[in-house]
Amino acid sequence: MKAIIVVISLMLCCSCATMRTIDPPGDHVNISYFGYDSYCKDIPRVYSGVSHNFCVLYGKPNGYTSNFQKAHFTYLLVDSVASAAADTLMLPYTLTTQASKGNIKVN
Repeated sequence: MKAIIVVISLMLCCSCATMRTIDPPGDHVNISYFGYDSYCKDIPRVYSGVSHNFCVLYGKPNGYTSNFQKAHFTYLLVDSVASAAADTLMLPYTLTTQASKGNIKVN
């Protein structure tokens, strides 16, 4: 049982997109990428961490690439995998909040 709690804690700590979207203040989350806002208007609460990461990339392109942007994209891929695992563990909670509160609005 202790090992399961440790694994769940590590997944939740590593997947910050899931942590940002599990219970956002005011049911709103701000998504931007290098100063450009996302085209997403809302994201579902079920698998919200993975949806958040896709919305980070779904916006107006800024026309240039740099090593920092490539590293950030790699981070988003790694975080999406961890968020998928954490989102799966959070399904009982997110399913009930999706039914009662609906989608999360994106600012």
